[in-house]
Amino acid sequence: MVRITNAVAARQRTKKLLKRCKGFYGDRKNHLKLSKDALMSALSFNYLHRKQRKRDFRRLWTIRIGVAAKINGLSYSKLIHGLKRIGCELDRKMMSDLAIRDPEAFSAIVSKAKQGLAA
Repeated sequence: MVRITNAVAARQRTKKLLKRCKGFYGDRKNHLKLSKDALMSALSFNYLHRKQRKRDFRRLWTIRIGVAAKINGLSYSKLIHGLKRIGCELDRKMMSDLAIRDPEAFSAIVSKAKQGLAA
């Protein structure tokens, strides 16, 4: 009976793994066991950080809006409350962009929020 090995498939698996570990530091890029562990860690962190990126950007937008609102004489929470009362549909990403690129438009939004708070 002929001896059958799994050499081709094993080599393909190894090459695929090492290709995904290209650019890793030290022995993590060219030793099979270390590469496998490093890749599993990298993939799990990749998954977690895709979720975390959304949190980080929302926090950044909130900070930017808060600073721009303080410049216009209103706190962040009062600005958001006033905008909710008048039914404004702007999200935080757009307001943050307005606060940076077009301060006059943002100050107009703040004045509308002030009117919503007064009513």
